Amino acid sequence: MPMNFETVEVTTDLLIIGGGMGACGAAVEAAYWGKKHGLKVTLVDKASMPRSGAVGMGLSAINLYVGLAEGRNTVQDYVRYVKGDMMGIARDDLVANIARHVDSSVHMFEKWGLPLWKDEEGNYVHEGKWQLMISGESYKVIVAEAAKTALGEENIYERVFITEPLLKDGKCVGAVGFSVRENKFYVFKAKATLCAMGGTVGVFKPKSTGEGAGRSWYPPFSTGSSAYFTMKAGAEMSSQEVRFVPIRFKDAYGPVGAWFLLFKSRATNALGENYMETRADELKKFGVYGSIKPIPANLRNHLGLLDVQEGKGPLFMRTEEAISNLAKAYEGDEKAFKKKMKSLENEAWEDFLDMTIAQALLWAATNVQPEERSSEIAAAEPYFISSHSGSSGAWISGPEDLSAGTDYFWGYANMTTVPGLFAAGDASGNCPHKFSSGTHAEGRIAGKSACKYILENNTLLEVEPSVIDEMKAITYKPLEIYEQYKDFSTDPQVNPNYILPKQFMFRLQKLMDEYVGGANVYFCMNQASLDRAAELFEFLKEDSEKLAANDIYELLRVWENKHRMWQAESHLKAVTFREETRWPGYYIRTDIPTLDEENWHCFVNMKWDPQTKEWSVFKRPVIDMFDVKF
Repeated sequence: MPMNFETVEVTTDLLIIGGGMGACGAAVEAAYWGKKHGLKVTLVDKASMPRSGAVGMGLSAINLYVGLAEGRNTVQDYVRYVKGDMMGIARDDLVANIARHVDSSVHMFEKWGLPLWKDEEGNYVHEGKWQLMISGESYKVIVAEAAKTALGEENIYERVFITEPLLKDGKCVGAVGFSVRENKFYVFKAKATLCAMGGTVGVFKPKSTGEGAGRSWYPPFSTGSSAYFTMKAGAEMSSQEVRFVPIRFKDAYGPVGAWFLLFKSRATNALGENYMETRADELKKFGVYGSIKPIPANLRNHLGLLDVQEGKGPLFMRTEEAISNLAKAYEGDEKAFKKKMKSLENEAWEDFLDMTIAQALLWAATNVQPEERSSEIAAAEPYFISSHSGSSGAWISGPEDLSAGTDYFWGYANMTTVPGLFAAGDASGNCPHKFSSGTHAEGRIAGKSACKYILENNTLLEVEPSVIDEMKAITYKPLEIYEQYKDFSTDPQVNPNYILPKQFMFRLQKLMDEYVGGANVYFCMNQASLDRAAELFEFLKEDSEKLAANDIYELLRVWENKHRMWQAESHLKAVTFREETRWPGYYIRTDIPTLDEENWHCFVNMKWDPQTKEWSVFKRPVIDMFDVKF
């Protein structure tokens, strides 16, 4: 591998990092305000925007549409739903800000060409209270095209992996990274930086093995870059203890939302028992959160997992029952009945073909016809995604009209505690359940806010050339390590002088799975297991300095592991700090298995100090801004 890597410097006003829904929203909005005020907006993406991010494969529904204009729901309704599902821990200001802007993003999607399902009267087809059905295989392609058109191709850098933030005088002034296609090291200098690099998968051992080891529900290319970037910049982080464990169709991770909400299907154990009914008394242990409707997702998980642990598994989605029930209204009219059954069968398959094609292939390969037999469902491994049913991310400022006068506001909406660094999507914490449409809306909010920051702080701070040189050397060091030691052993895969990315990933996943509540231990942990994890983590961090790569592609894997490791460590510290079990079904502290509202109705925040290289972990209060009663 040649070591002559060209350094390419790019100077801009606003740097957007990422290519998913949040970044696309930021690009559309920032391009508008940038052109109005003469600002240059640049976007850099690890992948290629049309298929980048969590929506890259497609989606079968838009999971957040408030319907404000139709009077369908209110902002307060949405705040109540989100706080209830998160067991009382969420930022009212951030959630409300998404709720009042998200509908406009959905209308943009439709204007750009996204097919939304319509009924005979021309109204949207609702999957549930907040969801709209779509034909969404090309959802991301459509949204990305609008973003690329707004920015202009000359302002977009694809296939460039961002490794580190650039810092100067306590501010974020850009980022550095490397091309995964060319021998180029990029230095992006900016007056403001917007981080939207997605959540984290691969921290815990996946349930799939062998060739399926990379199959997960959340995109395997989301490897903690948002968390790493904001932590390394010194930003205060929040809710790093909150992970999300989705229930999915087993093995191919197909979505279950449409089956529960659109098809009104039941989930049962192997004995045919509906665990939501047979274990209803278990909900009483969690106070008001066990009685609200809808029941929080983690508690639904919890009840199903109790059945599995008692030997009543596997769990099944009763697809044949649901389809039969929906078609019953047409019995007596054979032609109409057959037509309805065919329509429902098509919808059942489209749900997968829009977003998880592998599940349709698995159904076909295992002779599953959903109208005739049930299909297995199971809890996946944990993920860190604040855009879905998780909350981990950067502690960001709320909007002035909602947050001013509180500790939730410090000048610019969606700015982290590091001046000049903004966050959106999975990068921002404590505003969950925004999903794809809300993430796009939040990107727009952050993009506009970042432009405002630049206009009021119009100074470009330059980092010393020696710092850039050092960062470049660190970036490519894994290539040097491999070149230096590759001939020490006859098999380069087995070498005492370095560790390869895949080996490192397996080691991290094993540690987190066994000691920090992975799927194989039914998401359970205690103080002893967490202490052991902390001990092993020190060894892991030492060995991360010996990560090696034999080419640029493997160098990408090295840096993904470095980023993933920081997400894992922050989770370990936060879940150790919170001395209660607030989210059973996502994790259980077996030594503290109960909810403690008196002491732990709060945010767990943390910060890594770039100067001292030390962590601090502390509480922040939950401020109730809306009259929300459960």
